[in-house]
Amino acid sequence: MNLLERIDQPTLLVDEQIVRRNIARMAARAQHNGVVFRPHFKTHQSAEVGEWFRAYGVERITASSVEMAEYFAGHGWQDITIAFSLNIRQMERIRALAAQARLGLLVENAEEVASLAALQDAPVDVWIKVDVGNHRTGIDWREVSSVAALCRQVKAAPALVLRGLLTHSGHTYKARGEAAVCALFREGIERLNWLRSELAKAGFDGLKISAGDTPGCTLCEDWSGADEMRPGNFVFYDAQQYVAGVCRFEDIAAAVACPVVAKHAERREVVLYGGAIHLSKDFQSVGEEKSYGLPCLPQGEGWGKPISGALVKGLSQEHGIVSVPGAEFERIQVGDLLFVIPAHSCLTVQVLRKYLTLDGQEIQTLNV
Repeated sequence: MNLLERIDQPTLLVDEQIVRRNIARMAARAQHNGVVFRPHFKTHQSAEVGEWFRAYGVERITASSVEMAEYFAGHGWQDITIAFSLNIRQMERIRALAAQARLGLLVENAEEVASLAALQDAPVDVWIKVDVGNHRTGIDWREVSSVAALCRQVKAAPALVLRGLLTHSGHTYKARGEAAVCALFREGIERLNWLRSELAKAGFDGLKISAGDTPGCTLCEDWSGADEMRPGNFVFYDAQQYVAGVCRFEDIAAAVACPVVAKHAERREVVLYGGAIHLSKDFQSVGEEKSYGLPCLPQGEGWGKPISGALVKGLSQEHGIVSVPGAEFERIQVGDLLFVIPAHSCLTVQVLRKYLTLDGQEIQTLNV
């Protein structure tokens, strides 16, 4: 019995060869630019996949939570930046983690710095979180006096090491086309460099710049002006990145195999055992429509190209509703598997908690 014949519930499959190719390409680009490669591990969330990165010289990583940092520190990673605003209610866990690994933390207000200043057990690297246009969080890049005040506060704390300025240009995810993505990517780095030069005038020399987002790091060759990059989604990519033109379909390394449980010919719809608790509720725009992933027929031990015109048009808790307007509707039978390229692979990994490689190896994540 082959791998696909054994699947009886929504199952995330990952192509290890594509993953390793994606890692190798991004690591080579970082090396070419002379930039530290600190990949974000929030997409794969797995100690096993983390080991694949080591083969390409990765020693420093990014996590999105204290829990994730604890997990990877427990699997031997010794240099971890938590790229999320400091949660001062977790100070005891942060204290223990700082004694276990070199820890980078983000601050954007005086309350966070004051809480960190109480740490005496081990030094902590501090990054000032800067907003260069995404408008999610961080200090506006033009607020030189506000950033300088935080730098001054950090420098006054013996246990804190002021590392530099950190941003995430998440607004590149909404850009369409290489030129638009790269314009935002370069703009973010240039804004941080302007801020760094202004801070140097105030006596804060030697600040590093940490940036990185998958669209920008994938499409833009020029990373000059940055000291480190932190892309994450590139390890698997997903439907959002493909539809936006960031990656090729051949770069997508993850898909969810979903059993077909019903068909409705009058509506040209297929019903999947695969709903919001398997795919997440993130979606990508396809023309004027939105789809919670890209449906694909099985091919070999994995998946083929997206079905032309097909959309995952609706999700409830367990159900996925797929519209299939073309001839492929007749080919799909109850009991078959249909693959869905997730709209956002990071969230799909989060909700499914584990996955299989195409040779049947089970990969567990921190959520198991």
